[in-house]
Amino acid sequence: MIKLTNISKIYGDGEAATEVLKGINLEIKDGEFVAIMGPSGSGKSTLLNILGALDVSSSGSYEFFGTDMTNLSKEQRALFRRNVLGFVFQGFNLSKKTSALENVEMPLIYKGVNASERKARATKALRSVGLESHINHEPSQLSGGQQQRVAIARAIVTEPKILIVDEPTGNLDTKRGHEIMELIGDFNKKGITVIMVTHEEDIAAYASRTIYLRDGIIEKDFLHVA
Repeated sequence: MIKLTNISKIYGDGEAATEVLKGINLEIKDGEFVAIMGPSGSGKSTLLNILGALDVSSSGSYEFFGTDMTNLSKEQRALFRRNVLGFVFQGFNLSKKTSALENVEMPLIYKGVNASERKARATKALRSVGLESHINHEPSQLSGGQQQRVAIARAIVTEPKILIVDEPTGNLDTKRGHEIMELIGDFNKKGITVIMVTHEEDIAAYASRTIYLRDGIIEKDFLHVA
């Protein structure tokens, strides 16, 4: 599905230049659940941003099902994110004075889906995360775990090929964090590829594969033993 070849990322110029990624070579198969780990400054967030088409590499190539993503325009990257990817962030990123249903509908508005279909699909997505009875609640009326469930429903309502997940349990207590990971794992079992950054070993254990970054290179890459 994804193939990165000699990906590097440099921020700044001249003496101020910092190479955050140093020749990353990586393949991710359709349907995998990959956890990316590493200490602060290892490059894991930069790598996730490149995989999510939120940033571009300084050199190297990024292929998605054989299509070269490296030289896409800003508009083409936006279409890729809209049509192929779903995003789940640590901070939930929900609109505050907007109901759960309306939050989940937002990606469908950008895709031009009509109002009745938007409502039906958003309701179905909220049902899939166990929040059908909370569709009219605003974020302030929801717990942290419920807000993250709304964020997941928003991410999967467009039926993405890939979920890009950045520290999904960082703002949650242990119990709620594991509930969220069970939910993400269920969507992976239904065929959605998951690429997740986390700093927690017990959260990474939900993945089928872990990649450790250190100083901009892949230090370890291993499959989990069932």
